[in-house]
Amino acid sequence: MAADESSSTARRLEEEGDIAADYVEELLDISDLDGDIDIEVRNGRTYVSVIAEEGDDRLRDLVGRDGQGLEALQELVRLTVLSSTGVRSRLVLDVAGHRANRAKELEKVAQDAIESVRESGDPVHLAAMGAYERKVVHDVIAAAGMVSESEGEGPRRHVVVSSGE
Repeated sequence: MAADESSSTARRLEEEGDIAADYVEELLDISDLDGDIDIEVRNGRTYVSVIAEEGDDRLRDLVGRDGQGLEALQELVRLTVLSSTGVRSRLVLDVAGHRANRAKELEKVAQDAIESVRESGDPVHLAAMGAYERKVVHDVIAAAGMVSESEGEGPRRHVVVSSGE
């Protein structure tokens, strides 16, 4: 039963990726933008990346200031998947490497917080961030054997790192 369920989940995630890629490809065509689309399924989630051609920075316009355009586009892609499949998607969209670069920055922020907690013993409150960014930080904190939790509401939701003692 578990193998059938796993196979079914993998097919569903691949379908999400195909639907998302078609939607993004159409958007790129309408916008007269070029980019290669990469679909990857890992850790129970579909990742769709739009990769700019060397020397072409026009895709960054889709990312917008502080990734706000990317967040909006990701939500549109998720809604497209929902309307096609009837299932709410946790798909992650990256454009021009923005999320990958941001993940590296967040790993550094998390490592700095870990170091601070280990030195002082005091909890560290990080800046507010979106759900995906908080998940990246939580994963780094957990891998270091530390404790983290999200606090706050809406746009003020942030991660608090502690030793757990």
